[in-house]
Amino acid sequence: MQRTFFRTAAILAMISVMLGAFGAHALKEHLTEQSLASFQTATTYMMSHAVALFIVGMMYRHYKKKAMVWSGNFFVMGIIMFSGSIYLRLALSYLGYDKLAIVNFITPIGGLVFILGWLLLFVSIPPREQHQKPAQSDD
Repeated sequence: MQRTFFRTAAILAMISVMLGAFGAHALKEHLTEQSLASFQTATTYMMSHAVALFIVGMMYRHYKKKAMVWSGNFFVMGIIMFSGSIYLRLALSYLGYDKLAIVNFITPIGGLVFILGWLLLFVSIPPREQHQKPAQSDD
């Protein structure tokens, strides 16, 4: 699972950089300032949650709990739903399909999925580690 999180995080981060560059250069002339700001929000959330997924992968080594796995899965689903719906809405708008309101409802659901991912990450970390005291030597 750890490798899957690392590999997925790397691909999502790479796509985020590619889309960010595409938005900054190729879309600048075709989208309004508000649409470009939405695009920037999508890429920012995509990158930050790709990094969060990488962190989940590192933490999974120490805290192998189902909640940790679900946290990572929710980050991926959140990226698809939140960022993906923004990209889709902007693409559809550019193509003249402004009437597809269902896409607008997916974005906040994706935001909720992000929140659930963070909550699951929180609950998968024990409040305090149980360390054994080192044995005292008689030296």
